Amino acid sequence: MGTAGAAPAPEEQQPPKRTLVFTYGTLKRGFSNHTLLQELARGGDASFVGAATTASRLPLVCGPYRVPFLLNLPGAGHRVAGELYAVTPRGLARLDELEGVSRAHYERLPISVDLAEEGCARVEALAYYAHRDYADELWRRSGEKGYPEYSHAVAAGYVRRKDRPQDVTFLEQIRIFVSSQS
Repeated sequence: MGTAGAAPAPEEQQPPKRTLVFTYGTLKRGFSNHTLLQELARGGDASFVGAATTASRLPLVCGPYRVPFLLNLPGAGHRVAGELYAVTPRGLARLDELEGVSRAHYERLPISVDLAEEGCARVEALAYYAHRDYADELWRRSGEKGYPEYSHAVAAGYVRRKDRPQDVTFLEQIRIFVSSQS
C-alpha cells in the first residue's frame, strides 16, 4: 500500500579544516622529528604545501642540545627559511604535544610567510615559537645573533630527546643553558 520513500542522502562529510603550519627546525624534511609529519601525512592529517620564508625578520637560535627556537622578536634576526604544511586539528594536537605547548616549551602563534612557489604569495600560518618566559634570555645567550635557516651544519651536535638526561626537565635544561656562558 504505500510507496517506499527514497532513502535520505547520506550526509557528505566535509574534509577536516586544515591549518597552515610553518616549520623551521627538526620537523623539516631530513631532520629527526620529520617522521611525525610523515606519519600524519600517511593518516591524511598533514600535507606538504611548499618551501616558505618568514615575511619579517625573526631570530632563529639554538638552545640546549642544538634545539632550534624561533623567537617572537620581529625585526631582529633574519627572514627564516622553512617549510609550510597544512594540518588537520588532529595533526595540530600531535604537533602541540611534540612541541610541549601545554608544558610552556613552545607557544603556537600566528606568522606571515612567503611561499617560494606560487609567485611568492604571502600567507598567514602558525609557528611554534620559544615560549615568552625565556625567549629574551635565549636571544641574549645567542649573542643576539641568529640563523637564516636551521641547516644540517647549524644542527650539528643536535641531541635527540631520548638521548638527553631524563632526570632534568626540558625547562630546567633551558634555564641552565641560558644561565651559562656562551
